[in-house]
Amino acid sequence: MALRDGAGDTQARLLDLYRHTDPELARVMEDRMALAPLTPARPTGVRPQDMGPAVQLGNINLIKSYFAEVAGAAGKVLASADGPRVGALALDGWDTHANEGAVTGRLANLLGALDGALAAIEQSMGPAWQETVVALITEFGRTARINGTDGTDHGTATVALLVGGALKGGRVIADWPGLKEVDLHDKRDLKATADLRAVLKGLLRDHLRVEDRVLAADVFPGSAGVMAMEGLVG
Repeated sequence: MALRDGAGDTQARLLDLYRHTDPELARVMEDRMALAPLTPARPTGVRPQDMGPAVQLGNINLIKSYFAEVAGAAGKVLASADGPRVGALALDGWDTHANEGAVTGRLANLLGALDGALAAIEQSMGPAWQETVVALITEFGRTARINGTDGTDHGTATVALLVGGALKGGRVIADWPGLKEVDLHDKRDLKATADLRAVLKGLLRDHLRVEDRVLAADVFPGSAGVMAMEGLVG
């Protein structure tokens, strides 16, 4: 049996109830209600389980519009005085095994859409942008060489991009390993020279004042040996 979404009046009544009986649950409900408008509308007659990634729903103009709309709406929520201090978005479509097109093709289009999304966040946040850091990360890298279908397969190392007014920016922080076969990991992947947890620890500690012991035990369990990266924020 499928459960329908509760009507606005029902949500308001539940929220009022939990504010008196379970304030923590009420806070979570309020956050969820604030983020609900970020979810793209489902076409009539299409089941939720049949919805693929947003980038598969149309052409590049639709992708750009979707990225910008979702990112801009998230920025408004984060910029509000009583809004959340941390948010996360997942933008799909980067699995470029074929026809990657780094200059004019699929990847170039996606990077353009991502650029538009970042611009939408900055614009929607207004003055709060000067106190903001956006971290762009991915779960895997790409191979150092193009495969037989003009794409790149799952690799080891990748790059993390940081933008925002709170950063000490304009820099590339890296120990470049090189692209010669002898320098590659397993002769196919870029070698990892930094731990992504170190980057995120540095941001969380210096920007949001999260204590080192909390970062090592709760945020990234078992990471006591990974030192927070210094000097990322201004």
